[in-house]
Amino acid sequence: MRAVVYSDPGAVSVTAVTDAAVVDPTDAVVEVARAGICGTDLHLVADGHGLLPGNVMGHEFVGVVVDVGSAVRDVHRGDRIAGTDFTACGSCWWCRGGNQWECEQRAFFGSGTTFGARLDGAQAEYVRVPFADVALQRLPEELDWESALFLGDILATGYGAVRRAHFRPGATVAVVGGGPVGQMTSQAAQACSAGPVVVVEPVSERRELAADCGAVTATPETAVEVLAELTDGRGADVVIEAVGGSRGLETAMSLVRRRGTVVSVGVHSDPAWSLPVARAFADEVTLSFAIGNAIRDRDEIVSLLAAGVIDPTVVIDNRVGIEEAPEGYSAMAARRSVKTVVVFD
Repeated sequence: MRAVVYSDPGAVSVTAVTDAAVVDPTDAVVEVARAGICGTDLHLVADGHGLLPGNVMGHEFVGVVVDVGSAVRDVHRGDRIAGTDFTACGSCWWCRGGNQWECEQRAFFGSGTTFGARLDGAQAEYVRVPFADVALQRLPEELDWESALFLGDILATGYGAVRRAHFRPGATVAVVGGGPVGQMTSQAAQACSAGPVVVVEPVSERRELAADCGAVTATPETAVEVLAELTDGRGADVVIEAVGGSRGLETAMSLVRRRGTVVSVGVHSDPAWSLPVARAFADEVTLSFAIGNAIRDRDEIVSLLAAGVIDPTVVIDNRVGIEEAPEGYSAMAARRSVKTVVVFD
């Protein structure tokens, strides 16, 4: 089968790899209909950490189940499904408590050993899915491939950050970053009864996209002023940092009000960050980190998608076949594309 594989730091290629197949009784094999290229893929490929040449990339996928292991009970051949970006056993202490990301058997598709055991990714014609009953979500017929594609990662990430913030209806929410995760976070916050949602983003096209989806927008230079006007000078009740790195965290801390909450969902590679402890203590600021968990939240997210409350497809601005996937990576890395989708139909 054809697949997108890691080649060298900063480079992917398309090549033939061994066909995906059932290995364990809890496995399923999915014929991929759509696969997303994600900012996490770009980060992984850029430095090659945890990857070996030939590792199949990608963790966002939808498709049709074509084979199942003998222990799979809840999904069947022919089911239309959305995959989650990681797998979990579903039965350990962590999983039973709804904390599947902490499962000791967790494996993240297409990331080498960065987030757990190596597991081939989904930017391929077929993908093997361990713990299929846990990792796969059957889709209602009214939900199209491209809406469902976002269920497994970036929409779950935005929704998970909103859940983690625990804000009251009408709260003023700032989102640092207008990339795909930031756009999903903005829509999720609006769907969950936030008041004004301010997307802070330097790229004008991304600000326009956020505004089209109901957000107020600001540049990093104007964000403090915009939020001051909306809150009588207090600042945001909640700031969700959707970029990653020290700069994003610093921006978030500059925008949050006293006794406010900062939730970070951006992917971090910096080993350390200098927390402004004196200010955080004096102003009683809450700081937390969140990772999307579609296994836990997908039923709620599917309901929002089916009702049309959230439209994640607005971020798709580039569709490519698998042979053009390396160009899709380049387009996203250069910010010529907000979101590129690999189409297998």
